[in-house]
Amino acid sequence: MAMLERLTTTVSTKGQVILPKAIRRALGWDAGTRLVVENTPEGVLLKPEPLFPETRPEDVYGCLAWKGPTKSLAEMDEAVLKEAKRRHEGG
Repeated sequence: MAMLERLTTTVSTKGQVILPKAIRRALGWDAGTRLVVENTPEGVLLKPEPLFPETRPEDVYGCLAWKGPTKSLAEMDEAVLKEAKRRHEGG
């Protein structure tokens, strides 16, 4: 679908709008996709509903208990790099 192509649709008597197939396909919006609807100065914005609720660091801080000595940032970076290499090499 060309970026400049204008597509139109109609609001039904039930307030329903059919999104053109080209748009749904381009965005990967299959039947059942939940959308957030926002009224903006430019018009109505549709975007997929997040899979998980938004969280703040203070909501999850300390949720994974760790028993053992504190790890340094260098040790954590080393462990992440080691695991990434292992996964990349298929090990």
